[in-house]
Amino acid sequence: MKRSEFILKTCIACLAGPSLASALASCNTVHYTSGLMSANGLSVPMSEFLDVKKGANVYRSYLLVKNDALQFPICVYRLNEQEYSALWLQCTHAGAEVQVAGDSLHCPGHGSEFDKKGTVTQGPAEENLRKFPVSIMNDQLFIDLRKK
Repeated sequence: MKRSEFILKTCIACLAGPSLASALASCNTVHYTSGLMSANGLSVPMSEFLDVKKGANVYRSYLLVKNDALQFPICVYRLNEQEYSALWLQCTHAGAEVQVAGDSLHCPGHGSEFDKKGTVTQGPAEENLRKFPVSIMNDQLFIDLRKK
């Protein structure tokens, strides 16, 4: 193998490595729901968090709410049985749509990262993601879109 060929193949491998690792980390199936829009917010059945794996019910750690009435999706993380985090997936730095990668969120625009509570973990974003109040009633998770 010639030196130039070796350098080229090494560079390609170095560039492909992080992309492959990111793709493998996001192999979990993302669950989408549209929810039911009302004047005050969105209702999502709690059953949307349930999944059946190997014959057993397990809880999804998050789901994405995409509704035609919303400009951006909302990611709802299940923090525990009674605590949920509903995050507007618009980056506070430059307005790009934030991507979910398991327990973290990544902005493809400039590389900002956020945790599952919407807190900035890496800039350039300086402000946390917009978070919506969440309540649970009658097996429905309600995302209050009126409050910021």
